[in-house]
Amino acid sequence: MSIVSLLGIKVLNNPAKFSDPYEFEITFECLESLKHDLEWKLTYVGSSRSLEHDQELDSILVGPVPVGVNKFVFTADPPSAELIPASELVSVTVILLSCSYDGREFVRVGYYVNNEYDDEELRENPPAKVQVDHVVRNILAEKPRVTRFNIVWDNENEGDLYPPEQPGVDEEEEEEEDLEEEEDEEEEEEEEEEEVDGVEEEEDDVEEDGDDDEGEEIDIEDEDEGEAEEDDDEDDTDKSIKQKQNSSVEEDGEEPDPKKRKLDKNSEDQTTEIATTPRDSDSLVKE
Repeated sequence: MSIVSLLGIKVLNNPAKFSDPYEFEITFECLESLKHDLEWKLTYVGSSRSLEHDQELDSILVGPVPVGVNKFVFTADPPSAELIPASELVSVTVILLSCSYDGREFVRVGYYVNNEYDDEELRENPPAKVQVDHVVRNILAEKPRVTRFNIVWDNENEGDLYPPEQPGVDEEEEEEEDLEEEEDEEEEEEEEEEEVDGVEEEEDDVEEDGDDDEGEEIDIEDEDEGEAEEDDDEDDTDKSIKQKQNSSVEEDGEEPDPKKRKLDKNSEDQTTEIATTPRDSDSLVKE
């Protein structure tokens, strides 16, 4: 927590000539009594390419500082044009207003500054040598850049800027991290085992499919053999039937019908008619 808080800055003479002094009305609040004074400093940035051209325009000590809201006017001399590169004298630059306590900076305010000629003809046709008397500055007071820093005040020490160590909490956090790492490792091992089991199951399925294919081939062969046996049985049955028919024919041949013999002897035409007309043959046989 900052003991001194910057409440506002007002630029008094703006715009102004390049050679005019800077004037700022500064308002701040002090929450506790301070042992040391506050140091305010104004810096002019002479070049955007090098810090060598930066100029400290002025610095003042404010103190003793009473508790409460305080206000004062800070006046600083203008920069030396001879220390600024000619190519960057008439251009846009930056000024920095900062405050420190006991050598430690805790707030910094930056403003953009536009330096240009006050004559339109000079702006359109700038001379080879910069005419500082015709250069005016315009501070963009509406758009300051404020930066704050944490420092150690009188009633504080460096340990207060950082959270104190908590051994018990830190150990618990380390244990939790270790447990999380172990759990992650166990999960990875389980995933690897599952992948290995999946590969083995796929191999077993492939082997079972191969066994099934062999069994099917054997069954087909068995079926073919069974069909062949059935065909053989049918052939044997047909043979036995034929043999029976032949035997019956032979038996019929051994005892021929005398009437048939007489008919065969009598006429071949009647035999032909018998073959073509079964009814006549029946009547003949009855006779």
